[in-house]
Amino acid sequence: MKDPQKLQRLLAFISPAFPVGGFAWSAGLELAIAEGDVIDAETTRDWLEGLLHHGGLTTDAILLCEAHRHAADAAYLDELAELCLALTAASERQEELRQMGDAFVRAASAWPLANPVRLPAPCPYPVAIGATASAHGIDLADAAIAFLTAQIQAQISVAVRLVPLGQIAGLDILVALEAMIAARAAFATTATLDDIGTIAYAADIAQMRHETLPTRIFRS
Repeated sequence: MKDPQKLQRLLAFISPAFPVGGFAWSAGLELAIAEGDVIDAETTRDWLEGLLHHGGLTTDAILLCEAHRHAADAAYLDELAELCLALTAASERQEELRQMGDAFVRAASAWPLANPVRLPAPCPYPVAIGATASAHGIDLADAAIAFLTAQIQAQISVAVRLVPLGQIAGLDILVALEAMIAARAAFATTATLDDIGTIAYAADIAQMRHETLPTRIFRS
């Protein structure tokens, strides 16, 4: 990325400090940890590899890229938002995407645009990031890899706190997944809606059953 302003904005948009409330959600990982499916660094990595290859992370990245390519088409973004929520199996996960997306839209308005995009309401998180990144002239490939990296970092943060893992163990997982993240991001940039498909049943069920935990820290 040659334009420092675009890089600054992308880093701000995907930063844990950006006020979207991402720290409050675990996307079902808390349930997987509580029930013993994720118990150490190895099983954490396996879980995240599954999300990248077979789960909703790649779907979200494809939807982000579609929103980026069609940011000027408000009607298409409306349909994309509906599709994003329809593809999300668990109600808590839907709420996560809605709340984080709407919070992202509000926070990103701090950067005024000469030609602002008309975003859906509610606007799921991947759609919000994709369309907003496009409006700011941020490259599609950069937005995709930044998004997936940030999502994996957030999941590692959950595991560091709940498994628990040491900070270095968490970084080791991130390093081990770098190439896979880059490959899935590259795939998403060339994929179409026809390429969407998931078989991450364990993750979907964990997201659905999370609300049944008698004691929980995260909202999903």
